[in-house]
Amino acid sequence: MVRFTLVAPAVNAALRQVRFDDAPPDPAGLRRAEAAAAALPHHDTAFTAPSARCRGTAQALGLDAAVAPELGDLDVGRWRGRSLDEVGQEAPEEVAAWLSDPAAAPHGGESLLELVERIGAWLEAHPESPSPGVPPAPARAGRLLAVVEPAVVRAALVHALGLPAPAFWRLDVAPLTATELSGRAGRWNLRCGHPLAGSVP
Repeated sequence: MVRFTLVAPAVNAALRQVRFDDAPPDPAGLRRAEAAAAALPHHDTAFTAPSARCRGTAQALGLDAAVAPELGDLDVGRWRGRSLDEVGQEAPEEVAAWLSDPAAAPHGGESLLELVERIGAWLEAHPESPSPGVPPAPARAGRLLAVVEPAVVRAALVHALGLPAPAFWRLDVAPLTATELSGRAGRWNLRCGHPLAGSVP
């Protein structure tokens, strides 16, 4: 089987303000990530999403992580740089459509269904690791760890567990928590997000 550990990045001001923005973790978030580094589970390969927040968190965790563009956050198009409150005041019908219709992308970016499909394709692209005693093939995935935005963790869970797409909005992913998926294509087991030791003040 293949094992994925999805780590949500450290907090920053944009996250606190529910702002669609890419900024690095704040100093407190970086300190908590550094304190959590020793608690990372064993892994063979590490990835990070391309956002400044994920890359900064991966660095603070001491990871030698390859940037994976396909693990990027949900593309919110022209809403980028703005807060959900600002968009909601200006275009409440668009926000309502976005929150209620998984196929809607009123911001001109990516729909929720497209995000789930993209992240699901990444999960399924990794072949299972070998059984004990079997030499690993070069293409085997083994244990993978990825620092990704909360929306990506939620999309991965919707895909892996076969949840209805609207369940995406009911999944909470806290900063510096690890969510583990293990199994193979079409049959995944979940260990729900848990804080990395040392990340909680």
